[in-house]
Parts: sequence; structure tokens; C-alpha cells
Amino acid sequence: MCALFSGRCISSLPCIEDRTMPKKAKPTENGKEEGSVPYIFFREFWEKKPLLIQRDDPAVATYYRSLFRLSDLKSLCSRGMYYGRDINVCRCVNGKKKVLNKDGKAHFLQLRKDFDQKRATIQFHQPQRFKDELWRIQEKLECYFGSLVGSNVYITPAGSQGLPPHYDDVEVFILQLEGEKHWRLYQPTVPLAREYSVEAEDRIGRPAHEFTLKPGDLLYFPRGTIHQADTPPGLAHSTHVTISTYQNNSWGDFLLDTMSGLVFDTAKEDVELRAGIPRQLLLQVEATAVATRKLSGFLRTLADRLEGTRELLSADMKKDFVTSRLPPYYMGDGSELSTPGGQLPRLDSTVRLQFKDHIVLTVGLDQDQSDETQEKMIYIYHSLKNRRETHMMGNEETEGHGLRFPLSHMDALKQIWGHPAVSVKDLNLPTDAEKENLVLSLWTECLIQVV
Repeated sequence: MCALFSGRCISSLPCIEDRTMPKKAKPTENGKEEGSVPYIFFREFWEKKPLLIQRDDPAVATYYRSLFRLSDLKSLCSRGMYYGRDINVCRCVNGKKKVLNKDGKAHFLQLRKDFDQKRATIQFHQPQRFKDELWRIQEKLECYFGSLVGSNVYITPAGSQGLPPHYDDVEVFILQLEGEKHWRLYQPTVPLAREYSVEAEDRIGRPAHEFTLKPGDLLYFPRGTIHQADTPPGLAHSTHVTISTYQNNSWGDFLLDTMSGLVFDTAKEDVELRAGIPRQLLLQVEATAVATRKLSGFLRTLADRLEGTRELLSADMKKDFVTSRLPPYYMGDGSELSTPGGQLPRLDSTVRLQFKDHIVLTVGLDQDQSDETQEKMIYIYHSLKNRRETHMMGNEETEGHGLRFPLSHMDALKQIWGHPAVSVKDLNLPTDAEKENLVLSLWTECLIQVV
């Protein structure tokens, strides 16, 4: 994060680099040091207001240009890119988005023709699938945020605009790669929006911020921020990459994710929750006073139970994140992520967790048992075998990789997760065989190594 925000801030937007930093930073509850760049960013800007960083640094500009260029499209098209899935061609006409896609494969000569003659914007979806440095950046950001991080590249000819004014349901980071882009940001009509929406010009008023990005510049704005951007006439084309995160990652989403498990646990102990609802309740047009009063009471019961628990049953969010995210960035053929290496763990071994940021541990109901006999199990999912080529493609099938253990293994797993290294014989399990079987299972999935 510090590298992402390093530089000099100018224009009417605030700057996080101009603050007076305390001589000795203080750690905060979320682990960020008070006065550090990430601390200031999350305290003052994240989900609150835009941030512009304009660097005027040739070295940074050169690095940004290496991430993606118009010339990269030619080689990518030769690999088989398709309209709609990989590439969109569009232009903003009279405040509306006009899509100029053809059918089937995208050919570079046709893209260049639409770009030059129709002044169309080329949108390339999820370039991290093919560009190694974007893979490296976004993999690190997924570890940092604990949320999926996607990207799109927009290449717009001079004197043209690709998209009408709109807002998104994601936190947005804009990196200007080639040329210049003129931006206008407006006050949100729906703060922290949960969906994408186009906004009419006559509704959004005057821009709250207006500026031009040049190569090496970075812009952040929260979801819901209305924005539009165009390439100034008479200049070269503009290329920028939009890196986005935190889609469907709110407290509301987390509440929905954990509520079913909380209800399941509480119903096992509370006979009132197991009692049947009134006859014909589902046929009523409006909720009855009896039903709302009952539900209100149950919610208070659930809230009381929630205050005293540290184990939440995550239905989908943890698994969806780790099974859909990028695999760890690596140089080489990636064999170290799929084949266990090093010494086989034994009872007298000391082991440590590896790829910790790519693993989630959660408690869920045993999916192999019927509803009447379901018990809790520990599930460990990881992204070591995820396919980079399908990252953030939506309709692609994803396969979960991982392990499951009895709930009795929780203390031993917490030992491994909570210490830099742990002796196998000291694991909190009743038998030596269970200790060896646990570490062998983790080693087989490349999740631990012998030290």
C-alpha cells in the first residue's frame, strides 16, 4: 500500500503525503501504525472521498507504461480473444453507451479500425490473466484487502469518451499508463452503492473535482462516486487500468453469510426456534403482528448468542473468495505450488505454515451427512491450484481445493496458524498418529513445510 500511494499530491483533492507524521508511530487495533500512509488512507479516504496522487516522476511513468499498452493488444488477439468475454468496443454518444462489438474472435486490425475511424474505446477485461506484473500487483492486493481484486484496461482515442457518467459497486484505483485522461467526479447519489448505474447529466450537477491524469498518476474513489472521463483532443490516445475491489464485501453481506449458521446453532438449543410457524402464515399478503413480534424476539436471542461466540459459520464468503482469487505469484512453472517439496513431516519434525495469505480456515456443517445428523467440520480452502487464466471471469467454473478435519482438530490447527513454527509432537491432539496424519495432510497440499 505504501508503494501504491507514494508520490506528490496536487490539485484540489487532498493529499496523504503532506501530513506531519508523528516521530513514533503507534500500532492500532487493525494493525496499521498510526500516522503511516495506510493508516491515514483508511482513516480519511477509504469509503469516504477521492484521493489524487500526481507524481511527475519519469521512472514511475515508465513502470506504469510497462503494465499495458495499446501495442499489447496485437499479441493478445493472436492468442484468441473474444468480443464480450475479453474485449468490449464502445463509445459514449449523447450520454449513452454505444457498444460496437462484433461477433466471435476479436482481430487487431478490426479493433484498430474501430479505434481510429469510429473513435471507439477498447476495454480489455481482466488483463492480469496475461500480464505478469498486473498478476503480481493484484495478488498482493488480494492478500492485503482479503477481497477479490479485478481490473480492466481502457484505451481511448483523442477527443473521445468511452462511457457515460456512472457509478460502480467497487472501490476504484485508476493508474494512468499512456497519454492523458480528463476526469470529472461528482457527489454520490447513492453512497457506497451496491450496484452499477448510469446517471443522467442533468441529475448529477457540477463536478466536485476536475483534473487530468498523466502517466504515473493514481486516482482512488469510493464505490458510488459518479464519474466520467475523456481523452483530450489533439493528443495521443489514453490508456489506463482500473483496479477494483470490495464488491459485495460489506457488513450486510457478512451478516447474511453468517446468519444461517447462527440460526442453525441456536435452534439446536432453543425449542421455540424449532416450533412451527402459524398455519397459513406463508399465504398472508402482509406480515402479521404476531409474526413480526416473534421474529423480533428471535433476533434479540441471536444477538445475545452472537455476543458470546468466537466461531461463526461462514456459508459462502470465505470459500468463494479463496476459490476465486489469484494463485500466488511465482516465477517459473509453478510446480512448487502443486507438488510438496522438502522433507516429509514426522512426529519429531518442526513445521511452519506457508502461503498463509492464500488459505482460509472455517467451520461448516458436514456436507456428506443428512440434515438430521449434520455435525460441524473444519474446512481449509486454499488458492494454490487456482487458474490465473479464469480469474474474475464470472461464468467460469471454479473448483475448491483443500481439506476437512473433525472439529476436535481445531486447537492443533490454531497452534500451526498462530506460531511461526511448531513441533509436531506438541500439537494438541490425543494420539501421535493423529498428529502425524494432520501434518501429512497439510504437507501434501503444500500448506506446510518442515523447518
